[in-house]
Amino acid sequence: MPNTGFWSAGRSIERRVLPAIRPSNLRRFVPAKKHLHPVRRIGYRDAETGKHYVFITNRFDWSAKTIADIYKQRWQVELFFKWIKQNLKIKAFMGNTDNAVMTQVMVALCFYLILAYLKFQSRIAQSLQQISRLIHLNLFARRDLVQLFKPPPDPDITSPQLGLI
Repeated sequence: MPNTGFWSAGRSIERRVLPAIRPSNLRRFVPAKKHLHPVRRIGYRDAETGKHYVFITNRFDWSAKTIADIYKQRWQVELFFKWIKQNLKIKAFMGNTDNAVMTQVMVALCFYLILAYLKFQSRIAQSLQQISRLIHLNLFARRDLVQLFKPPPDPDITSPQLGLI
């Protein structure tokens, strides 16, 4: 048998019946016969990491490779949303429609890309989060952006008050 990284229990697919959970009875798991659906268990070994993954699906007409590829793409989408939550700092959505959510994500993404471009062009040593905080704190102050990122000047040592010490 060639090592393709996929396996399916049984002949070519394994049909098991797993009970579905009824929404009205989530605390007591008592399946009813009419809520049983056949599912397929698929195993996949990632060639890069060597990790073994097991997927449960109700699609008997798709190959094991197709299902594993779909889950891999879905994982990339999940990682993208994790990155959005960590970097774009969207706390709550202002609207409920698809257009409102997409607009808010696009505006946050544009802001992040402008910050990254500003950091690259001006060779600022601060992180993108520090740059974002500085801009947020000085949003309505009339200052030059380059001056915001320069360190404050050293205090004047010849001050008459320092001579009292």
